[in-house]
Amino acid sequence: MLRGLALAMLLVVTGVAAHGQTVRKPPYWASIAASEAMMRTGPGKEYPATWEYRRADLPIRVVEIYKNWRKIEDPGGTSGWMQVTLLSDTRTALVTSKEPAPLYEKPDGTSKVHYFVEAGVVGRLSKCASGWCELNVGGRRGFIRTDQFWGLSEGESF
Repeated sequence: MLRGLALAMLLVVTGVAAHGQTVRKPPYWASIAASEAMMRTGPGKEYPATWEYRRADLPIRVVEIYKNWRKIEDPGGTSGWMQVTLLSDTRTALVTSKEPAPLYEKPDGTSKVHYFVEAGVVGRLSKCASGWCELNVGGRRGFIRTDQFWGLSEGESF
């Protein structure tokens, strides 16, 4: 018992929660880790479910924390509560452009286009700066303008 409590205290002090996510102050970006995840009206299993997500890697925005629950917003603006164990720190994006969005070789609109991605495609983000992010969709990588997806705060880079 004391050993488990000491481990839990160490994880909190180092900024890592027992469920593997970094402890951060909201709002922040995350993604759905589970292939099936329930959104609820409140922070507990006794609250009614309002939505069932069946899309791992869907980007979400965490806006509030209550114990092991996170109040989230999804790309459509729906908000509710989800267990933290269903979420991941992995940064993802949902393509929202009306036309197929080009994935460029470099973060430059004059560089070679590698692929096009349709609205609704989800990929993993990296190397975000100056209005561009690298997007990985099933192993196919390229740079996309930040105004063509949901999953990044305005002016954010990482």
